[in-house]
Amino acid sequence: MAVERKFIAEGVRRARVEKHLVKELKRAGYGGMDIQRTPLGTQVTIFAEKPGIVIGKGGKLVRQLTQDLATDFGVESPQIDVQQVANPSYNAQIMAERLANALERGWYFRKAGSSIIRRVMESGALGCEVIIAGKLTGARARTQKFTEGYVKHSGEPVNTIVEKGYAVAIKKLGVIGVQVKIIPPDAKLPDHFEMIPPPKPQPRQKPEISVTTIGEDIDKDLEQELEVFDEEALMEGK
Repeated sequence: MAVERKFIAEGVRRARVEKHLVKELKRAGYGGMDIQRTPLGTQVTIFAEKPGIVIGKGGKLVRQLTQDLATDFGVESPQIDVQQVANPSYNAQIMAERLANALERGWYFRKAGSSIIRRVMESGALGCEVIIAGKLTGARARTQKFTEGYVKHSGEPVNTIVEKGYAVAIKKLGVIGVQVKIIPPDAKLPDHFEMIPPPKPQPRQKPEISVTTIGEDIDKDLEQELEVFDEEALMEGK
């Protein structure tokens, strides 16, 4: 298999696994996953708001997920690790699922989007953006965007700093897509800088000259000259 086809196959497998986990772990507050290859197999880390639901009674659901990843998706020796999300307000996937659930329960899209924005920003995030697309108010589809704070849309920070989440709300008029972007408070932005004040100049200290030291040095010089004079006189006497 060529290198290009291998990367494409890995990307397709990852997308299929992500879609399967979103469907199976919807009640557990699914917040994303991370797949890493190890010498012993494939380490799959699942982030969830309620890890107990992911594990299941006696570990039944985890064993079922492990079997599904190995048989249905071709993941080599999967090992699932479940971790709890520390702050759900910073997890874009969890916020997108909550927004989709609010829309399915009948919330007005402006109220739902504004409440998600307010909750994320009150938690201390640097920026948040919510995009809702679909048949919101009538038969024609439209897109509504809510933005607050600082959000990057281009460059490398989009892939390294911005947290992205996507969910779908199924209503009678049709399907509504929800996308949430969050910049966490600990993100290091490339265009952020701080002004450091210059150090204060230290006053120059004048060297102290001791009179006694100068006198002692003169006496030593005289003694050395006298010793040299005495040696020369002795040499002439001989």
